[in-house]
Formats: sequence, structure tokens, C-alpha cells
Amino acid sequence: MKIVIVGDGKVGLALTARLSRAGHDVVVIDRDPRVLEESLQTYDVMVVQGNGACKSVLEEAGIDTADLLIAATSSDEINLLCCMVANKMANVHTIARVRSPEYAGQLNFLKDELGLSMTINPEMAAAREIDHLLQFPSFLKRDRFAKGRVEIVELKICADSPLRGKPLSQLYKLIRVKVLVCAVERRGMVYIPSGAFTLEEGDKISVTADSKDLVTLLKNLGLTTERTRSALIIGGSRIAYYLARRLLSSGITVKIIEQDITRCEELAALLPKATIINADGSRQDILRAEGITSTDAVVTLTDMDEENLIISMYATHVGVPKSITKINRAEYVDTFSDLGIDTVISPKDLCCTDIVRYVRAMENTTGGAVQTLHYIVEGKAEALEFVATSATRHLDEPLTQVPIKPNILLSCILRGGKTIIPQGSDCIRLGDTVIVVTTAEQTIRDLGDIFAG
Repeated sequence: MKIVIVGDGKVGLALTARLSRAGHDVVVIDRDPRVLEESLQTYDVMVVQGNGACKSVLEEAGIDTADLLIAATSSDEINLLCCMVANKMANVHTIARVRSPEYAGQLNFLKDELGLSMTINPEMAAAREIDHLLQFPSFLKRDRFAKGRVEIVELKICADSPLRGKPLSQLYKLIRVKVLVCAVERRGMVYIPSGAFTLEEGDKISVTADSKDLVTLLKNLGLTTERTRSALIIGGSRIAYYLARRLLSSGITVKIIEQDITRCEELAALLPKATIINADGSRQDILRAEGITSTDAVVTLTDMDEENLIISMYATHVGVPKSITKINRAEYVDTFSDLGIDTVISPKDLCCTDIVRYVRAMENTTGGAVQTLHYIVEGKAEALEFVATSATRHLDEPLTQVPIKPNILLSCILRGGKTIIPQGSDCIRLGDTVIVVTTAEQTIRDLGDIFAG
């Protein structure tokens, strides 16, 4: 596919990396020649300098032959204008990044009136993800499939875990709930495990489970099932605003610490039920004074990755049950994971994943196209949702007889509202929803791609 990306900032650069790596024909438009030079040198892409809302610039980028335009500049208005002009010039799908809370309530209206294929809001997506994690604090990550009926959750194997030193073949015997470990991260490596795989302390495991079994899973593992009652948010960003609204509506007590007095006044007016503190949230004495040792969760949302990481490390040190860290640079994740920084959120990556999922759905397939895609194990593996069609091979054959490629695992089958954690005697039937996990190196666009031969 030919994809035009307008804006080569954090989101634009991340999209360029992912889409060019997937083999798409990418054209990048930006005003700054320096950032374009970086993209040109690093990735196999074409670059055009100029204003992406300008007709002549879009013509130079080849909009008439493009399949998709993604507008991801720092300005919501320019992004919307880019999409409007592109729609007038060509038969092209358009995606606009719209971040301002002022537009949040009218995204569906904008989408319909301006002919947008999709709108993305990285800050709102991050707030939604953090809220989802705080519902079950013991999970490091949660990804939903099949309209929320199935989840892939991430857990860490601690010294006292009943799974430590046990092969996965004994999983059901140990926890008495039907789940499947579909990926394991160990010392920076990712494994798609078999039943003989033995878990070790420090492993991070991705587990497929029916959503209604999550509480039982935690209880049988001896982990807390209590939900968050209070949250301390450091930094009064857009994400903090979106998150506070969600938490307050769930009955969670919210306190936000923000240095800028003007922003504090804005938040106080927007969030009358929250407590807004004008102070430096990176100072330990301030954190102690504002009750960090008695809160259920700390969420660090400042503009500095380093500051977020240090505050989260301190929160873990003083015994806060759950800390969530916002970062922009993913290279920090592995470095700090051994220091108590387990749950990180990257608005940029969440945004990119939504767009890549849309691109996958656009691609021509022979049946069984990707319905939902999530990057798991810090992007080292993918979990993909398909629907089996009449074009899908090996329907109604026992899985023991189906040739599946290496490093691919069928983690779940949904049939008529029933969740099946597959065993060798199970099969894929017409209309089934199938969730597949594989390493990130393998590109799977179609359910048929998982079969060997």
C-alpha cells in the first residue's frame, strides 16, 4: 500500500518505522528538512518538504495514487485540513490526529462531516489504557479481544509464585482455571512456549483468559483482586485530565500535583471533584506530604521520561501497590524493568498500534483478515484476532493434525459466545473468532498465513 504521512514528529516517525518495516510504500511530508533527512537516511521512504495541507505538496507526494493519508502534525486544525484537501483531491482513506479536549465531544461529528476514516487521540487512548489497568492492579498489561470477552494479561513470576519452577503442562492443576500462557519474556528474549516450558522467577508471562475468569485467576495465584480506590497523578497534562475524568466517574479519589499555577486553576475548574495541588511532584517531601504512602496507585505523567521513571521508582520503594509510568522513548523499558518499573504507557505507541491495525484491515486478503491487533511483550510479539471464513484452510480438522508454522500459537477460539482455550482435539470452524500469538518478526495478515505448507 502507498501511505502518505504528514508530520514527522514522535508519532509520525514511529509510524514511518512500523509501516516501512512492514513493506509499505511510505511518503513523509514535513516542513523541517532536518527531520526529513533523518527519515530518509534511516528508512526506505520518500520525503517531501512543505505544508501537508497544500494542494501542490500533496500532488508532489503522489496523493492521487495513495491508499491512505495520516495527518499527525502538532496542530489539530492542520491535520483536519490535510484530510479535507486529500479527500477532495483523491479517493483516499484519511486519518487525523485530534488531541484537544475541546474537540473530544465532537469527534464522531468531525469524522462524518469531513469524511475521515478514523480519528486518533494519543492522550485519550493513554488515559483509557491506564484506567483499564487500574481496575486490576496486579496485571502489568491488559489487551482486550472479541469485544472484551477475552483478554491477554501480563503477569510477573515472583519468588513466591505457585508457577515458579513449574512446567506449563501443570498450569490447570495449579490454578484451577482454564487459561493459556501464550508468550514468555525472559531476560529480553521472547518465547512462544510449549507445555514443557518451565517458568522461572522474573519471567513476564502473557496469559489468554476469558474476561470473567480474571478475578479467579488472580485469586488462585494468591494475588490481590482489590480494585484501586485512590490515585495520585503527577503532572497535569491532557492525559491527566482525561484520566481523572474516568477515575472520578468510577468513584476513585483523585489528587493531581502540577507545578504550573495556571494549569492548576484550569484543572480545578474542569475537575471540581478532584484535589489539585500546586507543587513540584518530583520532590520526595511533597510526595510524602500529599500521602504517597497511603495511596493505592501513582501515575506519573510529566513531560520528562526521566522524572516519571524516578518518581515511579520512589513510589515502588515506599510500597505503593501500583505505579504506572508514561514514557516516550521505549529504550528505557528494559533498562528499568528490574528496578520496579513494570507498567509503562506510551501514548505514541498506543496511537501507532491503532493505525497499524487499521492498515492491516485495509489490506487485501483471501479471507480471515485481522480484526484486532495488539503488540505484547514490549512489541516483541503480536496477538491478532481473525474470523474464520470459507476460504480458511483446515476447517473442522483436529489441531493435532493441522500444520502450524513455528513460533505461532492458537491462544483462543470463540464460538457462539463460548470461549475455548484450545487443545489438540479442538478445531477451527466456519465463523469462529481465532486469536493467534506470534513473534513480531513474522508478518501475519491473514488467518491462512499461520499454516505451514
